[in-house]
Amino acid sequence: MKVAIYSRGLNVEQEGQLLILLEELTRQHVKICLFKSLTDQNSAVNMLPIDFSIFASYKDLDDSIDYIISLGGDGTMLDTAVLVRDKQIPILGINFGRLGFLASIGKENIPNAVEALVNETYVADHRTLIHLDASIPLFADAPFALNEFAIHKRDTSPMIKIHTYLNGEFLNSYWADGLIVSTPTGSTGYNLSCNGPIVFPDSGSFVITPVAPHSLNVRSIIIPDNNIISFEIEGRTEQCICALDARREIVDKEIQLAVKKEDFKINLLRLNENSFLSTLRDKLTWGLDKRN
Repeated sequence: MKVAIYSRGLNVEQEGQLLILLEELTRQHVKICLFKSLTDQNSAVNMLPIDFSIFASYKDLDDSIDYIISLGGDGTMLDTAVLVRDKQIPILGINFGRLGFLASIGKENIPNAVEALVNETYVADHRTLIHLDASIPLFADAPFALNEFAIHKRDTSPMIKIHTYLNGEFLNSYWADGLIVSTPTGSTGYNLSCNGPIVFPDSGSFVITPVAPHSLNVRSIIIPDNNIISFEIEGRTEQCICALDARREIVDKEIQLAVKKEDFKINLLRLNENSFLSTLRDKLTWGLDKRN
């Protein structure tokens, strides 16, 4: 078995957790492939008596990789999804960040996580992605996202008007600071912070949520994910922001945009005890009463 390990960057304490992970993988006779920056910044890794290979981009992840481990928070998990693309490599997220909704495995559970990989006792969730089509090339060769696509006004410019269509049929014109189209996975992210609903990961839907709408009677809407959602943008400024998760591009408002369900899915791994409902309770502190 061969496992790739990715991270945006680690502090001193997290480097110690990385060494624990590497030692545990080595003890289980697992081959290791490290993201290049982890070997550049962490001399302790190079001093360990272990063999490992290095990858620098998605092009280096071939069929020999059985799993990829993401070390960080949810943003790191989103980066890892872009690395994996359509290669169908399962992703295991170990939370080195704050909330850890996607990367739900705590660093104290590293030995259990490695054992689950070796014994295949994990649970695999198949998560839908959202794909962006545009009249000009955007986001290089990765026009997809795990959480959401968003249109947003630039900086302090006035609100924009976003005409929205489902399969060519007019839905609504949103006067707002922006508009989010969220996957079920992303419903607990930016969508939730804008008062959008939480939907189950396997619900087969998208959520359209306005950002700071001008009209109080405009609310989120949940639609089947077999719809193609297209947009026309009006505004007093000539440009706006298009975003796929944390990646952003500045575009002219005349651009033609449409989103749909991506042709492939991302496989997220979790331990048996980490269900979606338990994650909701633990991460969003549902039912917590400080009086008791």
